[in-house]
Amino acid sequence: MVFFSYVISGISLGSVYAIIALGYTMVYGIAKMLNFAHGDVIMVGGYISFCAISYLSLPPLVAVLLAMAVCTVLGVVIEGLAYRPLRQAGSLAVLITAIGVSYFLQNAAQLIWGVTPKIYTSVASFPLPEGLSSLGLTSEALVTIVSCIVIMLALTAFVNRTKMGKAMRACSEDKGAAQLMGINVNQAISMTFAIGSALAAIAGVLLCSSYTTLFPTTGSMPGIKAFTAAVFGGIGSIPGAFVGGLLLGIIESMAKAYISTDLANAIVFAVLIVVLLVKPTGLLGRYVPEKV
Repeated sequence: MVFFSYVISGISLGSVYAIIALGYTMVYGIAKMLNFAHGDVIMVGGYISFCAISYLSLPPLVAVLLAMAVCTVLGVVIEGLAYRPLRQAGSLAVLITAIGVSYFLQNAAQLIWGVTPKIYTSVASFPLPEGLSSLGLTSEALVTIVSCIVIMLALTAFVNRTKMGKAMRACSEDKGAAQLMGINVNQAISMTFAIGSALAAIAGVLLCSSYTTLFPTTGSMPGIKAFTAAVFGGIGSIPGAFVGGLLLGIIESMAKAYISTDLANAIVFAVLIVVLLVKPTGLLGRYVPEKV
């Protein structure tokens, strides 16, 4: 029974990682850039929902939608101001810019909300049947897991079946050819950032609902672990981000329970190194030869 509760905890944590990793993997798959400020968008989503609930007394669902709207706009603005001018620049310039945007968001959060941690009120707290509670399942874990599955299925359907989704896939294959075929590449990339940032807002709400403490660096470590999950599953692959996030959450939960809480993060990254040594493209990633 205790083991099962650890598995549930790991799946719940992994679901949060998976939702964040979907944003990483979409941006990399289409724009071929690593948005390391993505973790701080999670923090912004947490603060927006916190203010909506605590100061404006809005219902939890409205607070989540407001956080998604703000983070969507933030993601588009970040892409337009910070990343679009560097579209033809080297990867190092993009990486440094992403780190700069990350620190800017953290310091802006400190100026606006202060450095004192906020106590977050869970938006997913409701009673469960006794049978489920006895297994170690909480309402927050249930909502997180279900949300992750729904988001993954909806995102897969969007990418595969809608006109914009097909345009995004075309841009991921060859931006030049996509533009020659009449696809608005800038619009497709902006849409990718918008979707990824909206998912980051959801992840921020779910993360804060489970761990209840919010501060300006809340998104830093989850963002790094979610990027690890994206690489673990195969960056650029939506199913890979989902699988990588779940596995990473389970590994971390089991490491904390049976080995050491202090060594859990080291174990997670060690597993990533081993996987990449065996399969450099990740579990579900595929090798794409460079076109010359």
